[in-house]
Amino acid sequence: MKFEKKDILDIESLSRDEIGLILDTADSLKEISSRAIKKVPTLRGKTIVHFFHESSTRTRTSFEIAAKRLSGDTVSISASTSSIVKGETLADTARNLEAMNPDAIILRHKAAGTPHMLARLVKSSVINAGDGMHAHPTQALLDMMTIRERKGRLDGLNIVIAGDIAHSRVARSNIVGFTKMGARVSLVGPPTMIPQGIETLGASASYDIKEAIGDADIIMMLRIQKERQESFLFPSDREYARYFGLTAETLATAKDDVLIMHPGPINRGVEIAPEVADGPYSVILEQVANGVAVRMAILYLLLGGPR
Repeated sequence: MKFEKKDILDIESLSRDEIGLILDTADSLKEISSRAIKKVPTLRGKTIVHFFHESSTRTRTSFEIAAKRLSGDTVSISASTSSIVKGETLADTARNLEAMNPDAIILRHKAAGTPHMLARLVKSSVINAGDGMHAHPTQALLDMMTIRERKGRLDGLNIVIAGDIAHSRVARSNIVGFTKMGARVSLVGPPTMIPQGIETLGASASYDIKEAIGDADIIMMLRIQKERQESFLFPSDREYARYFGLTAETLATAKDDVLIMHPGPINRGVEIAPEVADGPYSVILEQVANGVAVRMAILYLLLGGPR
């Protein structure tokens, strides 16, 4: 099938077939990263702007590496070094960037919906690298790729997402993506961190992690996003770790072939114990590696492949 999208803004706007095409393309491109010379000429002459208003390690770096492995030219801008600090609006910044004729703009912003607004203003392809608490589509796609590699499928799997659901754009994108691909998603965390009505996205919610992970094929841990909380939603990190942290003892109730995931950054000893994060069930670093492949696939499909 041809990939007809101009932008990648969220998982909701991608069909099951489009998700499958992205994952299949990522599978085929992953091999490039293991070559002695990690570069192909696919996006030669294409210009990709990385515009990050929030801090990022994995997403920003993997997008830049993905573009360069496809021979794209990259330009990086942060809010602190742009004219936004002088009072320029994001819309004016976008129009000025558009005047320079880039092929794609990759945007991370603290305000939900900002990439959608940008996509309406510019002809360039816009890729959402995370907008507020709303969506993080490329993270969901790399999570799907990692699970499909390990389990051979997504359909019919039981996936538990545990932690600060209320403030997690990763959780929202994964709930939509996994259910769209036929998996069952269960959420677990303190009542203060699971928003009311989250079940409308297709997930169930509970508050006992040992009980929740009993039949899980995948356990995805999330950190507490204190930077997005207006007030503390749990008495202390120590108490959170005691009741909702994933330890070796807690993991004893899970299946023998369970996979442990985390989108990062990890707060060791809070939501996940070091021996679990680094243990035999963990695929956390595989997620990072697959992030490059998925972002290569998206850039290829938007800018280099048949439209």
